[in-house]
Amino acid sequence: MTEAATLLHWRGLRVALVGPLPPPAGGMALQTIQLAELLRGEGAQVHVVQTNSPYWPGWVGNIPILRAACRLLPYLFRLWVEAGRSEVMHLMANSGWSWHLFAAPAIWIAHWRRRPVVVNYRGGGAASFLGNQSRLVIATLNRAKAIIVPSGFLQQVFKSHGIATDVVPNVVNLSRFSPANRTESPSDAAPHLIVTRNLESIYNNEGAIRAFALLHSTYPQARLTLTGTGPELGRLQQVAKEKGLADAVHFAGRLDSSQMADLYRSAQLMWNPSLVDNMPNSVLEAMASGVPVVSTNVGGVPFVLSHGRTGMLVEPDDPLALADAAGRVMEDSALRERLIDNGLAEVQRYTWEQVKPLLAQTYAKALALR
Repeated sequence: MTEAATLLHWRGLRVALVGPLPPPAGGMALQTIQLAELLRGEGAQVHVVQTNSPYWPGWVGNIPILRAACRLLPYLFRLWVEAGRSEVMHLMANSGWSWHLFAAPAIWIAHWRRRPVVVNYRGGGAASFLGNQSRLVIATLNRAKAIIVPSGFLQQVFKSHGIATDVVPNVVNLSRFSPANRTESPSDAAPHLIVTRNLESIYNNEGAIRAFALLHSTYPQARLTLTGTGPELGRLQQVAKEKGLADAVHFAGRLDSSQMADLYRSAQLMWNPSLVDNMPNSVLEAMASGVPVVSTNVGGVPFVLSHGRTGMLVEPDDPLALADAAGRVMEDSALRERLIDNGLAEVQRYTWEQVKPLLAQTYAKALALR
């Protein structure tokens, strides 16, 4: 940690935190609300500028152009006000349209109001996004005083475009996500498998259902729970029905953090079948809950999971590989215990006490450059 970071005083620090809030309870929204709580716990004055505020009046949500204006104009006004009374702006940013509509305006407003902005860039689609629009995005990023990413994967992506970043990992709440006491092996009972991503195509929930169909022949009492919401719900329900698994596959919908913690404690294994990913908090939460993880080897996942040590990695879009890896974990008690023990040790790196000094260093750097 730099000397400047050690001199940073959290108490009274005025932070404008820009990002989405639940619902929906996606990874970035949950990290935004958690960061606000943690900073306030340190005594900072945090004002959240929500990028996904509800439409008002509600009926404008049905009119595409009007709804964009009704959300964007109040957002820009709030940005201008909060940038004026903050000492530092912390921006939760992502790729695609959300960058152009919400992230880029925040950076430019902070620049015009002479406030240092910390860009907290997230999302597994950064490589293609920067590859297609690097000149435009870099021109805006050059106005930021610091750029942080949650994983070494994104740091490498940005470095390939000549952009320097610092790694500040996601935070997992170990007081909320903790292991359950298990008295029996999943191979001796009906195993409960879970997938805790939203129901969107990039997360390939269909691949998990097809893997479960393969596993179900060996474990006919097994159950699969998928959480979250999204446009794929109807199609995924149909896939489960076609596989004869309608009674064994449960779609739990949107769960709050307490319900998620209970779900992890009820599970014997978590699948993360994503086709694109960065640093999924769901993987950290599963490890913190003592649940072995079988994940696709994509994006930033191998920066979090080490194959055979803290989790099992398979190639993407391969239901047979997902099923085989899950079967190995459930049948090999030594492997299972090793994954659990190493996972519990690994997540200690992602506590607030470990991440806070890194964020303090980033804020101190941004404030010094002001």
